[in-house]
Amino acid sequence: MSFKKLHPAIKEKLASLEISTPKLFQSKSIPVIKSGANVFCIAPENSGKTTTLILTTLQKLKCEEVGVAPRAVVLVENNDKALQLFDTFELYTKRTSLRLYVADEKQHIDLLKSEIFEGVDILIATPKIMNKLLLLEGLNTTQLKIFSIDDADFLTKNTSTSDLMLITQSIHKCQFVMYAEKMHPSLQRFEDYFMPFAKTVSI
Repeated sequence: MSFKKLHPAIKEKLASLEISTPKLFQSKSIPVIKSGANVFCIAPENSGKTTTLILTTLQKLKCEEVGVAPRAVVLVENNDKALQLFDTFELYTKRTSLRLYVADEKQHIDLLKSEIFEGVDILIATPKIMNKLLLLEGLNTTQLKIFSIDDADFLTKNTSTSDLMLITQSIHKCQFVMYAEKMHPSLQRFEDYFMPFAKTVSI
């Protein structure tokens, strides 16, 4: 697979970043994610997982804003990673109408709620802050199309799993994509909870 079947705005951005050839993992995973299936994406560091996450999110949302409720959520391990991913995402969302938002844990929850209500297409958050927003009715999940977890290996060793389970209980119809370096048994079991019929792409 090349990048030819992606949205024209994505291809234009890739060209401007001088990215012309997909990595092996991207060639294998992007078509599967585009199909709409739930997917476990397993690959070592520097395989292009985060770029794949960004590209498939933009593809799913057709590079344009719609409505006010988030249509894509990306969960990350901690606040620092959320801010880093926001910066990386922004390289690709510039010159599109997509509204990218990071739920910064250092900000007051009421501020996060009010800013999200103004309209967001892509929300980047930690499991903890997203669960808090849901508990306080500060987040509408009815329009979600794709829910990704970046570097999901962290779910094998901390308390974020319980937050994730609570979050997914409030989402009724959505594509889930999980990125990790290894397929841990504790990640595999999520298939029984919120990733039915999940496919696995690994290199």
